[in-house]
Amino acid sequence: MENKEKLAVVLMSGGMDSAVTTAIAISLGYKVAGLHITYHQRTQQRELKAFNDLCDFFKIDKRLVVPIDYLKTIGGSALTDTNVEIEKAAFNRKDIPQTYVPFRNGNMLSIATSWAEVLGASAIFIGVVESDSSGYPDCRQDFFYAFEKAINLGTKPTTNIQIQTPLINLTKRDIVVLGRNFGVPFELTWSCYRETEVACGECDSCALRLRGFQQAGLEDPIPYRIKPVYI
Repeated sequence: MENKEKLAVVLMSGGMDSAVTTAIAISLGYKVAGLHITYHQRTQQRELKAFNDLCDFFKIDKRLVVPIDYLKTIGGSALTDTNVEIEKAAFNRKDIPQTYVPFRNGNMLSIATSWAEVLGASAIFIGVVESDSSGYPDCRQDFFYAFEKAINLGTKPTTNIQIQTPLINLTKRDIVVLGRNFGVPFELTWSCYRETEVACGECDSCALRLRGFQQAGLEDPIPYRIKPVYI
């Protein structure tokens, strides 16, 4: 489908990283198509609300929600298996945490690629962070280089899709500051792995987020059950 518009599919989880990534894509002149993928994770409904709130804020009309509940059926992650405990944050952890969802980004990028090809989009934006992440293997830059090559081998000759990872080498502090400069509504985002009403403040995602705000000298606007000092 030929499309003269500069269009990008942005993977939007509803978290702070994808919100800042969306703002970056818009600042670069892209018309954004927002893609939200659910996989029966614990905070699925809260993340979906955040996605829709952010789409409303950014005036994104083209949005798509795709359920891939088979990731829960496959298992192997504390995010989808309530019998597996979500660990407290450990910044010095060397092993891959139990919140890793096996090859989640590969599944999501495949769906994003299909939609991007149909829309005639030239880019897929994903708000992954390598340097300040939880150590997930599918958040590495080499993975995205390889996946982009696979996209261009496995799509039509007229299709040319780039994977854009604008946050990959940033810290959470950098992302918070960048988001503030872009006017990102952090109050609309959700990051907690455990809770849907008041963030726990203790899981990896909460801890990384809180530390980012603390290092930036800013107050995180979402509610927390406890707010440890992580700096």
